[in-house]
Amino acid sequence: MSGELDGAVALVTGAAGGIGAAVVRTLAVRGAAVAAADRDGDAATALAEAVVADGGTAFGARVDVTDAAGVQRMVARTEAALGPLTVAVSVAGVLHAAPVVDTTDADWAATFAVNATGPFHLLRAAGRAMAPRGRGAIVVVGSNAASVPRAGMAAYAASKAAATMLARCAGLELAAAGVRCNVVSPGSTDTAMQDALWPDGSAARRAVDGSPEHFRVGIPLGRIAAPDDVAEAVAFLASDRARHITMHDLLVDGGATLKA
Repeated sequence: MSGELDGAVALVTGAAGGIGAAVVRTLAVRGAAVAAADRDGDAATALAEAVVADGGTAFGARVDVTDAAGVQRMVARTEAALGPLTVAVSVAGVLHAAPVVDTTDADWAATFAVNATGPFHLLRAAGRAMAPRGRGAIVVVGSNAASVPRAGMAAYAASKAAATMLARCAGLELAAAGVRCNVVSPGSTDTAMQDALWPDGSAARRAVDGSPEHFRVGIPLGRIAAPDDVAEAVAFLASDRARHITMHDLLVDGGATLKA
């Protein structure tokens, strides 16, 4: 698919994480010029420098997605450096695992600030830039937890459900302007966030096997996702191959939700 996104200008938030970094690299390999934004500005810059060293076009910057003005400035900076924005991908996310009764106000607020309000800031800023030009693709990386209850993950699941519906509503509103909005919902993925759930190193096995005591099925395909699996789905939805797809939620979870 090299060259599929030639001429595209993309902004990716959460770019320094496992999925975010994979998205940046995948879009760049396909020809997009990419702005890699992350709260860890040094990591985002290092990633962008690696992309450039491989022949791509990119720059990195520090952005906190909970800061509305900062996200708006990042869109403007991206356009000043690379050209009119055509692709925006919201990847930034956090997970504070705890039962509902043990979830603190601070953890609840922090989860929604990043996982729901962060995508809102990007959707709004990107939509404002794209709509007058009559084209654009926005992808929100959500989670299969948005559609299936997960024990100990209420704040995360609820925030991802909010982000999913946000993207669908934005897709409806922006459709007449030629801007598509879609969601990619991974299941268990080989990232630092996944590993943090089981520090004993059993994350992959536990995800694949499932957890009957927590009413959680395993993964029918018998493996957890690699970040590149998620990035490929994002790249598809960002491309003209998906030109007639909007308001869609694409599950990339190996069948773990049983399409529930």
